Amino acid sequence: MTAETVLSVRDLRVTFETNDGPVHAVRGISLDVKSGETVAIVGESGSGKSQTTMAIMGLLSQNGKATGQALYRGKDLVGMSDKELNKIRGAKITMIFQEPMTSLDPLYKIGDQLAEPLRFHRGMSKAQARPRILELLKLVGIPEPERRIDSYPYELSGGQRQRVMIAMALANDPDILIADEPTTALDVTIQAQILELLADLQKRLGMAIVFITHDLGIVKRFADQVCVMRSGEVVESGTTEKIFSAPEHAYTKMLLDAEPEGIKAAPPETAPVLIEADDVSVTFNLAKGWLKPQTYLRAVDGISLNLKQGQTIGIVGESGSGKSTLGRAILRLLKSEGRIAYLGKELPTDPQEMRPKRRELQLVFQDPFGSLSPRMTVGRIITEGLLIHEPELSAKERDIRAGEALKEVGLEPSMRNRYPHEFSGGQRQRIAIARTMILKPKIIVLDEPTSALDRSVQKQVVTLLRDLQEKYGLSYLFISHDLAVVRALSDYILVMKTGKVVEEGQTEQIFDAPREDYTKALMQASMSEKRFGA
Repeated sequence: MTAETVLSVRDLRVTFETNDGPVHAVRGISLDVKSGETVAIVGESGSGKSQTTMAIMGLLSQNGKATGQALYRGKDLVGMSDKELNKIRGAKITMIFQEPMTSLDPLYKIGDQLAEPLRFHRGMSKAQARPRILELLKLVGIPEPERRIDSYPYELSGGQRQRVMIAMALANDPDILIADEPTTALDVTIQAQILELLADLQKRLGMAIVFITHDLGIVKRFADQVCVMRSGEVVESGTTEKIFSAPEHAYTKMLLDAEPEGIKAAPPETAPVLIEADDVSVTFNLAKGWLKPQTYLRAVDGISLNLKQGQTIGIVGESGSGKSTLGRAILRLLKSEGRIAYLGKELPTDPQEMRPKRRELQLVFQDPFGSLSPRMTVGRIITEGLLIHEPELSAKERDIRAGEALKEVGLEPSMRNRYPHEFSGGQRQRIAIARTMILKPKIIVLDEPTSALDRSVQKQVVTLLRDLQEKYGLSYLFISHDLAVVRALSDYILVMKTGKVVEEGQTEQIFDAPREDYTKALMQASMSEKRFGA
């Protein structure tokens, strides 16, 4: 029996009117989605993937306009009034987004938020909705749903918040679920669980899924059909088997090959040790208010490491394992117990005494857009550290150094006069690295610097970091849940779980012959992801 086509898109175009003229984000794409089928729309950032589905849902920004057709069971959604669309959105066609924390209201309990689509589309009271909400929470695997129904979003982990978003999308038994980058920010183990959950729910409920991602690797096992988009156009489409086994377009081949490669050699045995961390622990007091009992969390629990010149230590583990806390503690950005020495001398705990050391001990964050001031030009951002560490430099000398730093990371020196919002995610990460490199550091803590980037851009940033390390003899602490990137950059690995190191060793040993069950589970999840693109 042939599956029914529930969504048929024909010659869809999306145009945004801007001060610089019209921007054509989607250029006449067509696709069909059948009941019970998964169609993956893949491509790099800016390819038009999300705008395609936003146009279908009637959710474009005010300066955007859609033309063409998007037929849901014969009804054209393009140009439909909000009143008519509201009968379909949240009921027949639903959507989950990449970052649930921005989609969930922090001021409302998740039970109240899950009740909204039930109250709007089914006219249920809050009391009537409660049994259905508990059923949904159980359906998506939220533990202790009777307790979690009264939790706020911040009280849930990233994976649990994404499950809540899926529960909200499923509340009214939709025909079509649109999943826009639903696993990008998640650990590999949680990512695998979410994908398995979606596949299981689809099988049980018979809904169609439109899955948007920039990572071709995760769709092989999950999707039936694939549309590859670039610059607003579909450059190739077909069955998943055909796209992966015999891609025809050069862009598709590039996406499939965009996996960080190579193995980093360990530094020589005689390389000097730059950082010695002995029995480092970080404890947070979770109690708020005078009358509440003292509650403590040991986020980092007795960790030791030695970082040599030219070495990269990869720190891996799930969210909440203490990876980032350890990195910040080593830089004396958090209060900690234990000994942390740099070049044989213990690092001071006083912020003023630490200031001269800051130029040699630098940090690159996960989200460069959040760490780059939107009000400052790139040139000012990059040279801000020079005002503190080399105050004798003139404005002209700083400007020259900014141009040199940008050139070092593969950007044009003229870009120093532009603002962060004018750059892509990959370019902003290069700017963040340039801001670090201008101070000529010896050690850089890289905290998830590639997790929000396209696979092809990740590969470029990995190559850049390798080149800079080789040129300047840099040492890295590389924190990530992306094991493919960790393997390509690191020569030694610490595996963390609930604040402790459960296993450590040379990269090849950890990946090829892990000893601990937790490490094996991480590797298995990583290999499952890799098999999607095998």
